[in-house]
Amino acid sequence: MNIVIVLGWGPREWHEYLWQAPMGATVKDSRQHLLDAFPPFKQVDPEEWQAAVWGKPVQPDILLKEGDRVEWLRGLRVDPKVARRERFQKQGSRAAGLFASRRPGAKQGY
Repeated sequence: MNIVIVLGWGPREWHEYLWQAPMGATVKDSRQHLLDAFPPFKQVDPEEWQAAVWGKPVQPDILLKEGDRVEWLRGLRVDPKVARRERFQKQGSRAAGLFASRRPGAKQGY
């Protein structure tokens, strides 16, 4: 079976591998193949990574099918809602949001 393994290593950095998997291969088997193909992956705790098939989180014992795309993703370090709120507070209300760049003389909110 042809399986694509994608590793989201860092922000805007990913590695993609094509794996000729045997029939009956699981997501856990793809992790072992990734350990062999990408040595820096060995330095990271496997519990920090989440597996997904075509973007949907899965358990490690799921059987793979021909043409599947297994994605190994880092866990979130910050809740996206909290990060957005902190960015907004840092920028200030006038420099962020929908009405940040108004044309001169326009009414507020338009």
